[in-house]
Amino acid sequence: MNFGVIGCGKMGSALIAGAVRSGALTPTEVWGYDAIAAATEDFCRQTQCHAAASLQELAQKCDTFLLATKPYQVRDVLSQLGQSLGTKPALLISVAAGIPLAVLEDCLPATVRVIRTMPNTPALVGKGASAYALGARSTSSDAEVASTLFSSVGLAIATPESLLDAVTGLSGSGPAYGFVIIEALADAGVRQGLPRNDAIQLAAQTLLGAAAMVLETGMHPAQLKDMVASPGGTTIAGIAALEQNSLRHALHEAVSAATQRSRELSHS
Repeated sequence: MNFGVIGCGKMGSALIAGAVRSGALTPTEVWGYDAIAAATEDFCRQTQCHAAASLQELAQKCDTFLLATKPYQVRDVLSQLGQSLGTKPALLISVAAGIPLAVLEDCLPATVRVIRTMPNTPALVGKGASAYALGARSTSSDAEVASTLFSSVGLAIATPESLLDAVTGLSGSGPAYGFVIIEALADAGVRQGLPRNDAIQLAAQTLLGAAAMVLETGMHPAQLKDMVASPGGTTIAGIAALEQNSLRHALHEAVSAATQRSRELSHS
């Protein structure tokens, strides 16, 4: 497999760097292309992969592609790629936000299989959460390629495309909710007298540890919460304050609003 990256920005670079680190890909089989030459150079410097001078060269050398351009560039880029591929069989994995499988498939020859994905920014540090949906022409082998790629930078799950907007609202936008919560916890710690840097580190590490316990134990979050909240203790007093101030409702509303906006963008 020769792997071509179209769009060598942060996400494309992070995914390939993770795949190279994990051994899922080797630098010798990866080629990167970006319309901005400096981005291609940075990508090659980070990953030790090859540079392609054009989409045409990328199409000639590769049979699997990662589409990591801005959404507004997708149709033009795929038109050029499709012309270069001709009838050559290929797999395209798209991380372009809000572009449905039907649009991706319509822009490409019938010999190109398509997978649509929704990763999130913690993939940049190897802690991503990604979901992927198979196109009409994709195979189980194609699904393995996507799973391997995204698992190299975190969690990867298969999902119907109809649920990708919900994935966007939860995990796609979710890191920003986490950052707000970390900032708020740190502010609360500062209010109680903690130095700012200490408060930020304690808040971030606490959420990191809580997330790791959920993933590594397989226990329900409510069970883990009950293990911390002893009768009449400090934690249950804090949880009561969260409930009184509608933290759960606020998070429900955030995910709902982001999901609805994702649906609007997908159909615009």
